Order: sequence, then structure tokens, then C-alpha cells
Amino acid sequence: MARIQTVLVANRGEIAVRVIRACRETGRRAIAVYSDPDRNALHVRLADEAIRLGPAESSKSYLDVQKVIAAAKASGADAVHPGYGFLSERAEAARAIEEAGLIWIGPRSETIAQLGDKLSARLIAEEAGVPLVPGTTEPVSVEKVQAAALEVGFPLLLKATGGGGGKGIRLVERAEDLEANLARAQGESQSAFGTADVYLERFVSPARHIEIQILGDGQGDAIHLGERECSLQRRQQKVVEESPAPTLSPELRVKMGAAAVSLAKRVAYRGAGTVEFLVDEGGAFYFLEVNARLQVEHPVTEWCTGFDLVRAQLHVAEEGTLPFAQEDWQPRGHAIELRVNAEDPFLGFTPSVGRISGLSVPQGPFVRVDTALQEGEEITPHYDSLLGKLTVWGRTREEALERWAAAASAFSLGGVASTLPLVERLVADPEFRSGAFHTRWLEPWVKAQAKEQSTLSEEERPIAALAAVLAGHFSASRGGAVGSSTPREGLSPWVAAGRRERLG
Repeated sequence: MARIQTVLVANRGEIAVRVIRACRETGRRAIAVYSDPDRNALHVRLADEAIRLGPAESSKSYLDVQKVIAAAKASGADAVHPGYGFLSERAEAARAIEEAGLIWIGPRSETIAQLGDKLSARLIAEEAGVPLVPGTTEPVSVEKVQAAALEVGFPLLLKATGGGGGKGIRLVERAEDLEANLARAQGESQSAFGTADVYLERFVSPARHIEIQILGDGQGDAIHLGERECSLQRRQQKVVEESPAPTLSPELRVKMGAAAVSLAKRVAYRGAGTVEFLVDEGGAFYFLEVNARLQVEHPVTEWCTGFDLVRAQLHVAEEGTLPFAQEDWQPRGHAIELRVNAEDPFLGFTPSVGRISGLSVPQGPFVRVDTALQEGEEITPHYDSLLGKLTVWGRTREEALERWAAAASAFSLGGVASTLPLVERLVADPEFRSGAFHTRWLEPWVKAQAKEQSTLSEEERPIAALAAVLAGHFSASRGGAVGSSTPREGLSPWVAAGRRERLG
């Protein structure tokens, strides 16, 4: 295959910076694209060339695949790297880029389509011999939902077939709540994914969320690179990830790795991806979904394997072979990552916007900060709240936690609220240190922490929260940080913050 000389990076923020640096290390040109708010962003400054896509709205910039293709053609790019989010799991975008004669650095468009539909992915997993959470194998209708629910059993989840990022999911604990939640889930699914199709899945709780990193050559060969523990979540979105999973037995680790590889081989998976599982209290594991792209949390795997996953993606896209074999690595040490989001965890993870000030990132042995933040940069609600990732490695989990706490305390980030204060409290918590947590552990724990630090009464707390939001809003108009009140049901708090800011 011909060498990839120039890569257009169809993304922004820290992942765009990450891919650009990998291109530079391997002697390739990197082309950045940007929207108007990102014209002075770090990824724009680091690239060999930068091309404007359009205004702030994603649909008119980063999600406009024809503009991305035009930018690739104009810059002479051979390939497009989508990062994660935006175009990365859109089969139609991958197909358009392939049909334009460009190399898509990721799974083939038909693979993304197969795995992006949750019901299709369940069938593929079943064919590959991977255990499934009990549920329906086709979308449910109002007429059939009650009968289907009785078969699946309560509590259950309503899940959008095209879902992702925690969207389009509804927990239903009683039969009388089923039809109302079905209507809401269908509406959310239609709005977020362009289809109202929803299926049922038994709610496994308490459970751990464990994912296996896979890498395939696109020809039918695939390997795994160990697991990541992703159970610390809020609103079905990950906050902390680590590898290896603290309480996973060696036997279960082997079984889950083999299951992930079996599924990857079944679809002749190409490039990097993740097979996600739930593990119940008894140690049984069940297929959840496949993320057909590079994951936000890939640095913890890089720490524990010594392999650069973006360079691996480039190798597979260029050579059509795996850059290393299953037996070429052994897990080493322990890595843990915090997603540094522009959110106040002790105010219900409400989003924050403002101008970055006093920025200083931690340094030292085995400390890694993935970010595109710059001093004085304006954080807006136009895009995801992820500001960066703080990841550390240690010879043991204990050593990693000590380093993580020290690095978080050295991370100076003013102008916006962030999730950084979580680290010190987590490291001090006996349950967290023992690994005795699950997917529904973090949110009540954070609420308890917020209650402990507050001197206000139960009646005063909501009034104080509202006052903080209003104060933040007026501060934002003067260049300060802004919080967010709890949005109405179905509306993203990040979107709500943006609406308030635009209303002035």
C-alpha cells in the first residue's frame, strides 16, 4: 500500500493535538480544520496547515463531511483521521470519505454501520459466542412493549439502537412507567440519532463497566491490549478510567479478552476500537457495545502496554497489517485517568464556561496531561466539556493513586470549575481505594461529598445553587466563569448553558 504522506485531522481539542503530534513523529504532514471559535486553538497552531470549516455550530463545521472532504482535497491529504466524537462513528461520513478516494483511518464504513446499530451489534456478538445481556433482538413498539418487558424482566433499560455517549437510555423499574418512558426514549433517540428505534435490555446492577481495547488489521486478524475499568460514571458517561481493572480475576480477564478478539475477527475489524462489557456481582460478563473508534481513555492502555495507539492506527491504515502480535506485550504496572471536564461535580456536574487563567499543568515522571488548553482561552458551550485528561502510571495501583493525587493538586486551572477536586477525595475514600465501586457508585458518592462540605441546610442548598448559577451567568458577561442550573428533562446541561449565555 502507498505511504500516507499527509493526514487531515477532522477534529479539535486535545485529540486533534494528539493525532497531529503522532503524525509529526512519523514524518507526516498534518492538516488541521477549525470552526470560527477555534481559529486560535492549539491544534491550529501545531498543524502544518489549517483550513476553516465554518461557524461554531458543529453541523456547519466539524460535522459537515463535504467541507472536510473539500479541505482534504485542497490540502493534498491522503487520509482523514476522525479522532473520537464528531464524524468518528458516522458510517455515512466514512463512506463519503472512502468514495472520495481518501483513506479513512478507522474501521470500514460498513463495519461502523454494523456495530453502530446496537441490535445489529448484539447479533454479531451472539454469532461470535459472546454472552449477551437478556433483551430484545428487534425494536419495540407501543403495542408490543409490555409483553416484551415481561419477558425481559424488570428493572430494565430502554436503549436507542443508534445510541452512544449515554444518550437515549431510560431506566424503567415498574410496568406502569414503561409506555411514558418509551415515548421519551423514542423522542430522544430521534433527536440525537435520526431514528426512533428503541430496544429493551435487562438492567444489570450493581455492575462494573469493563472495556477491552482491540486492534484489527482489516483482514480478519485481531488482538486485544488488555482491559480498562470504566465504572466511575455520571449520567452514563465516564469520569475516571484505569487499567488494569482492580478486582478482575486473571481467569475472567482471559475470557473477556478472548471474547473481544472473537467479535473483532467476526467483522474483520480494522484499526483501534473497544468492546465494552458489564460484569455482574457473580463475575458473569455480558456484551454491551462496540466503540468503533479510538477511545478518550486510550492513554491508560498506552501506559500499561508501551504501545502508541495512534501510531498503530496509522500503521494499520497504511500497511494493512498489525504492528505487533498478541504475544508481544505483557501488562505492566497500573495507570489511572481523570477526565478534566469543565463541570462542577459538587453542584450536580453542572457545566462551566469562562476564560482560562493561571494555567499550569503538572509534570514529572510518569505523569501525562493530554490537553489543548491555553492561557486566556475562552471555554464556550459549543462543544464537549472535556478540557483534557490527567493520566499517571505507577508500578502498583497504590503508587499510581499517590502520583495521581499529587499531580491533581499541582494542576492549576482557573476561570472555570472542573472535575479536578474529585481526585483528592477519591484517593482518600476507602471504598474507592479497595475497588469496591460500580457504575452507580459515583453520583451518590459525589452528592454525599457535596453535602459534607456544605454548611447550608437542606432548604438553603437549592437556593444557594440557583444563586451560584445566576452569579456565574452575570460573571460570564464580564469574562468570568459561568455555572449552570439543572436543565429541563432531555436538554443537555451544556446546551442549556449555551442558551443562557446567548440570551445574555
